Amino acid sequence: IDSAGSNHMQPTGLMFQKAISRSGLQHLAPVHSLNIAVSNGPVKEPRAALEWTENAVNGEHLWLETNVSGDLCYLGEESCQVKFSKSALRRKCAACKIVVHNACMEQLEKINFRCKPTFREGGSRSPRENFVRHHWVHRRRQEGKCKQCGKGFQQKFSFHSKEIVAISCSWCKLAFHNKVTCFMLHHIEEPCSLGAHAAVIVPPTWIIKVKKPQNSLKTSTRRKKRTSFKRKASKRGNEDNKGRPFVIKPISSPLMKPLLVFVNPKSGGNQGTKILQTFMWYLNPRQVFDLSQEGPKDALELYRKVPNLRILACGGDGTVGWILSILDELQLNPQPPVAVLPLGTGNDLARTLNWGGGYTDEPVSKILCHVEDGTIVQLDRWNLQVERNPDLPQDELEDGARKLPLSVFNNYFSLGFDAHVTLEFHESREANPEKFNSRFRNKMFYAGAAFSDFLQRSSRDLSKHVKVVCDGTDLTPKIQELKFQCIVFLNIPRYCAGTMPWGNPGDHRDFEPQRHDDGYIEVIGFTMASLAALQVGGHGERLHQCREVTLLTYKSIPMQVDGEPCRLAPSLIRISLRNQANMVQKSKRRTSMPLLNDPHSMPDRLRIRVNRINLQEYEGLLYDKEKLREASIPLGIIVVRGDCDLETCRMYIDRLQEDLQSVSSTTQRVHYQDQESSFPRVLSVQRLSPRWCFLDGKCISLLLCLA
Repeated sequence: IDSAGSNHMQPTGLMFQKAISRSGLQHLAPVHSLNIAVSNGPVKEPRAALEWTENAVNGEHLWLETNVSGDLCYLGEESCQVKFSKSALRRKCAACKIVVHNACMEQLEKINFRCKPTFREGGSRSPRENFVRHHWVHRRRQEGKCKQCGKGFQQKFSFHSKEIVAISCSWCKLAFHNKVTCFMLHHIEEPCSLGAHAAVIVPPTWIIKVKKPQNSLKTSTRRKKRTSFKRKASKRGNEDNKGRPFVIKPISSPLMKPLLVFVNPKSGGNQGTKILQTFMWYLNPRQVFDLSQEGPKDALELYRKVPNLRILACGGDGTVGWILSILDELQLNPQPPVAVLPLGTGNDLARTLNWGGGYTDEPVSKILCHVEDGTIVQLDRWNLQVERNPDLPQDELEDGARKLPLSVFNNYFSLGFDAHVTLEFHESREANPEKFNSRFRNKMFYAGAAFSDFLQRSSRDLSKHVKVVCDGTDLTPKIQELKFQCIVFLNIPRYCAGTMPWGNPGDHRDFEPQRHDDGYIEVIGFTMASLAALQVGGHGERLHQCREVTLLTYKSIPMQVDGEPCRLAPSLIRISLRNQANMVQKSKRRTSMPLLNDPHSMPDRLRIRVNRINLQEYEGLLYDKEKLREASIPLGIIVVRGDCDLETCRMYIDRLQEDLQSVSSTTQRVHYQDQESSFPRVLSVQRLSPRWCFLDGKCISLLLCLA
């Protein structure tokens, strides 16, 4: 270590490498687990998924195949078995992001570089530590700035680059230059804050691998009670977690909002696999679950006693419904709220809760912030009870399913034209799943199937074969009069990939605006014309807002429950309120429409002081707010509406500059949105470049423009 504190660059020595390879593990596992004996025989198969049995080893990497040409073998030139070959097969760890050639796996075991720990061993005699240490990793490429000196990292684009430019933590993502003036010895053992997402990360100190009881004569007398307790705990753990020898012992804190992430890789355009790996990098891999491997029940049972728990469902609306049904079954109290990352095709529930109509590569870090800051709202859930139609004799019942695909719906239940199109899509996808690997293709098929069904007019006689009674009111005469070809029982405002079939009743005194938490369900009828008008802002025929529905069908009719279709035989269907689920609604900073249950009101006017700064000054002063403020040059003041967007601000800033050219250089003008007038104030300013852009100036209470 350069004790004199000179400024020249000096790589960290070999003394750091061994310490870094052990950092973050020694306090979570017995020492013997770090000294793994490696034989000269064949290395064990690299693990691609977490081990949840008693054979789980702390610090195991989660290897994924990779072909990214810029990632170099972690072993370096001296130890790499293939000497940075571009064509050699490689694997990348999802949790710590190191890359190693397949041929170098055994060598990595020999140097004993472990992944970040995901749990702690039970039964250890060492006192439990309630903090996590950093997991330091050498990097040959690193984004961002050095935590110590604030300077950027020298990027190496050549595949044959040998230099380690940074040392970063896999937990908190802090990074330092690989020199002793930046990364110091005390950093190795210091506690880790877990970074910007500490509130949602499940620390490895909470997850305990229960030590298997040992049948030893030495423990028969003095430790009899303790052994029986262990067996009891182990037995209960097996009952709760179906053989998983893990227990969760959380430390309650009002600041913590631990998150469970469930990813359905098969939803929508198969985006889930990439999302799954990214969450394992940002979080503890043991709080991220792949629904294609197993359902959510085991994980929810394991984490059921964690306070302030939140859930993120990454998939379509069907994935969300699956998780809500398991929560009903487990009867968790309080029920954890569920957020949605939309990976499906329609994503109507995600749209209702402001999560959008589909995932478009938004940074996972930002998604985690939205989940943490989101507002908890309620969602009505409705029972569907199906019986045989009692008005028809047994011999007159047609062929068809005897029950619906789901007995509970969260979004909508419908019958007729839309369900027939959904049924065709479902049958085609089951027959040829490889043709439905993107959201765009799925929507194109829906459009084609709808057009074909429109020509065939398969649902034209729907109104003749149904009877609908809502809260005692018989709607059948109106349904037959208007000859509806589709009837929808709607719980949320969105339907059919984002349309709003209930619309805004406005001055219609018979109906109220729709809500998903009011205990009422909306009943809507559609003709072919009103279905087509949905896509251009139209709505269906509003029939009723009710708490209970009785539906009788007299022939086999296509139906769908939250997008799951079937052709149901003549039946009696009763719809009634089941319960309310807690959901996480994404908060929006600025919107022209108030959020549901949002207590904060939008200010009518915003007075914004506008300053300019050039790129060179901004990069040099980025981390010093006061100097950044002093270096910026005032342009003037604009006053805009509270829901104004940046494009409107740009227009008023441009107008501000035009006015400045026509007045003295010692005056400043204030521009008001919706007003033509302005008045001068003292100022000195230069005109912006035509290529100027906005900077995030919220930290210094002004709007910065980059010249």
